[in-house]
Amino acid sequence: MTDGMSEMTSLERTALYKSLGNPLRRRMLEYLGRHGEANSTVLARELGESSGTTSYHLRKLAEQRLIEEIPEKSGGRERWWRVLPFSHTTPDPATMSPEEYAAAARLAHLKIEVDTALFRRAHEEYRGPEGWAQIQRHGTWMTREELLAFLRDYHALLDRYGHPREEAPEGARPVSLRFYAVPERPEPGPGPAPAPASGPGSARGPRETAER
Repeated sequence: MTDGMSEMTSLERTALYKSLGNPLRRRMLEYLGRHGEANSTVLARELGESSGTTSYHLRKLAEQRLIEEIPEKSGGRERWWRVLPFSHTTPDPATMSPEEYAAAARLAHLKIEVDTALFRRAHEEYRGPEGWAQIQRHGTWMTREELLAFLRDYHALLDRYGHPREEAPEGARPVSLRFYAVPERPEPGPGPAPAPASGPGSARGPRETAER
């Protein structure tokens, strides 16, 4: 984890999920992730909002350490912003307060909509095994420990081959990657079956597009 996100309280996580689940704030973060920096006027023009609205939401995103001001470009009332590195994993839903769970669930549903659109695009833009758009499906047997080790290796691969926007080599493009693993439900048998996992799962925010 970075920026103390792993030590957040339930109230802080609730506020985070509400921010990331706000459509305008997500669009602002996505713009900053793609373009590197912006001020409230630029965001207002690009997103079709008033500068007062974008200025308010920029301050809220800064309070949650999702963005930071660029001191060398800011002066007077003109403030420029950039995204901060971000990584957060949603805790076990059983440990959440009802309000936190509701906010995390709303965010998860929004992400499902976004991911469904990306999945359709991947199919539409697929141009063979050497193209930019790639689709992979696999099935295998793993223990839980092996699955978690696989996930750690997956994150290591992202760090190995991915680049922050400002360090990306020539020819690099923003690429959206998604990973999920779903074990098959146990077959009915004697005794109570384990409850299937539920809840919002893992969330990796702005870093995905920079999210980020």
